[in-house]
Amino acid sequence: MLVYKIFRAEEWAALQEQGETNGAPIDVTDGFVHFSTAEQAAETAAKHFADADNLTLLACDADRMGDDLKWEVSRGGALFPHLYRKIRTSDVVWTKPLLLENGAHCFPEDME
Repeated sequence: MLVYKIFRAEEWAALQEQGETNGAPIDVTDGFVHFSTAEQAAETAAKHFADADNLTLLACDADRMGDDLKWEVSRGGALFPHLYRKIRTSDVVWTKPLLLENGAHCFPEDME
């Protein structure tokens, strides 16, 4: 199963340069890396990245993260994937730019 992370340019650059990262400032504050499912990603973008441009969408393999990935109740009572370790480049299956068009982010049609 794939889970998704949205990174700003500097966060994506840090992961590429270091091979691993604690994530975005909110991830560091909360003590885990926030992910979304395909169904949750658009709402996450709208809530936390409204009008933000130059974003990258990372698709990560939940199985590669093993027991460090926990499913926990969050927004609206839904289960969200939270990673209790650094995200590594080896977790990433693919990346795509998350374009902003007419005030909304355009997600790839092949998200599963």
